[in-house]
Amino acid sequence: MSRLLSTLITQGYLKSDPVIEAFNHVRREEFVPPEFEGEAETNIPLPIGYGQTISQPLTVAVMLELLDPKPGSVVLDVGSGSGWSSALLASIVGEGGKVVAIERIPELYDFGKKNIDKFGYVSMGRVKCVLGDGAEGYAELAPYDRILVSASVEEVPKTLKAQLKIGGKMVIPIYNSLAYIERRGEDDYYVERFPGFLFVPLIEKSPIF
Repeated sequence: MSRLLSTLITQGYLKSDPVIEAFNHVRREEFVPPEFEGEAETNIPLPIGYGQTISQPLTVAVMLELLDPKPGSVVLDVGSGSGWSSALLASIVGEGGKVVAIERIPELYDFGKKNIDKFGYVSMGRVKCVLGDGAEGYAELAPYDRILVSASVEEVPKTLKAQLKIGGKMVIPIYNSLAYIERRGEDDYYVERFPGFLFVPLIEKSPIF
């Protein structure tokens, strides 16, 4: 077990066995540019180019614990960037699950797809990489059991809320807080916020509400 993983467990950010196992298997150093491989074990965001970062491990741990993905879940990962969160999710959902990784920057789409397939997840069909506007989601595989968004919004995009399955969960940064959203009915969304997080903004075109 890595020093970083041990620290996140000791500090209480990593709690559930599936998320801990994913962190242990899908190592962060596989998802950073070569010049930052030596810093992959540090608990800080790292640049991946084009004004984007790979998130701080603590933040990713909190998001995945809130999201609570299950084996067999169908998950939408918006702003997949380096591909780390998508690969972590793929590890958790297992053979019966599916992850749709959306990235709008072509160079990062290529970088992330290559990184994810270091674990065979793209070639085996467990992760589908999509080049496009994450705020518009991906209607082909909707509705989703879980939606993870790794860029900050002012309000939750209407399209993403519509693509969340009733009974499903979404974790999305709103300003400098993490929002946990549960869809409990057709127009019934439970929301809880956790302050103190910082993300790059989500570039979006779709309507919000």
